[in-house]
Amino acid sequence: MPTPEDLASLAADMTAWRRDFHRHPELGFEERRTAGIVAALLKDWGIAVEEGIGETGVVGTLTGTRGPGGNRAVALRADMDALAMPEATGAAYASTVPGKMHACGHDGHTAMLLGAARWLASNRDRFGGTVHFVFQPAEESLGGARRMVKDGLFERFPADAVYGMHNLPGLPVGTVAVPKGAVLASSDTWEVTFRGAGVHGARPHLGTDAPLAAAQFIAALPMIVAREIDPLQAAVLSVGHMAAGARNAPNVIPAEVFLCGTARAFSEEVRSHLEARMAAVARGVAATCRVEAEPRYIRRISPTINRAEQAAVAVKAARAAVGGARTMDDHPPLTPGEDFSEFLAVRPGAYVWLGTGDPAHPEGFHHNPHFDFNDAALPHGAAFWCALVEQELG
Repeated sequence: MPTPEDLASLAADMTAWRRDFHRHPELGFEERRTAGIVAALLKDWGIAVEEGIGETGVVGTLTGTRGPGGNRAVALRADMDALAMPEATGAAYASTVPGKMHACGHDGHTAMLLGAARWLASNRDRFGGTVHFVFQPAEESLGGARRMVKDGLFERFPADAVYGMHNLPGLPVGTVAVPKGAVLASSDTWEVTFRGAGVHGARPHLGTDAPLAAAQFIAALPMIVAREIDPLQAAVLSVGHMAAGARNAPNVIPAEVFLCGTARAFSEEVRSHLEARMAAVARGVAATCRVEAEPRYIRRISPTINRAEQAAVAVKAARAAVGGARTMDDHPPLTPGEDFSEFLAVRPGAYVWLGTGDPAHPEGFHHNPHFDFNDAALPHGAAFWCALVEQELG
């Protein structure tokens, strides 16, 4: 199976593509330049292309010539979108678009899948069946995967399994880690509005105190996780925003307080418990404080959970591509969310981590202005994709 050394001849091209995407970041559903470059390259290599899937998504389809591949097909996914934040890397190829940067490495993901597509297009005799190269828009909280699924992704491009890969700073360069079971948490948003009777701050007995209710609710949230969730499970309830009153009116107890935050879980059971108890605690605190509570729980991204069969295939491919020393057959789950879970909800699959080493800057982790994808990992990621296709369709 192909190794990083086999893909080394494409390293310069992958680096050039990656840095070009980095210079020209595009936010979710705005990836028209990126998608256009992806589509043009795939077509140049003789890969069938369809554009505009899920608005700005691209799918390339390649069929191998090595029989008996049969009708089996796999889908490989890379995300293309950037983040709405300024860049502070100081790189020669830094973002040219103010307030936008590739701070999560999607530029590298796109370049690696392009490298794999080019190598596989030149080596069709090494696999049978069909591989779909899925370039997804809007992974960063805008629902690009869901949009592609609703646009008939798997009806138009049938796949027996779907795989995703994401860079992970801190893992040695070229390491491929394949979690067993949970990979990433659900990512939901909760909101609570407390409504009381606003009153002069010097005469609180004449009103009902919405800020007091909000404070008690915030203090009670950790109780849900600490005393209601199995210690062997994991959950997060965090407050991210609060709004009440006016800074120039400190002698007024406001009539309304708005709170919102995030909720994370690695299972649907825990996720549902957080949803139910967040609302119940809000209403209970409101009743104690003689105010009203209006809780709302918005389900956004489901937990990303690997299927055992596809995880085992990914481990075999990793060992063949990068070697046993660089392969991890498990990895602890992480609490960020990832909408690749939308694909896993309708097709079996697995999600893997690609190590990119220690960041060049001490703060250079995901979603940080100093983040930059390590180009040294590009041949390893592309080789993994190629080995996975041979593992699945060989």
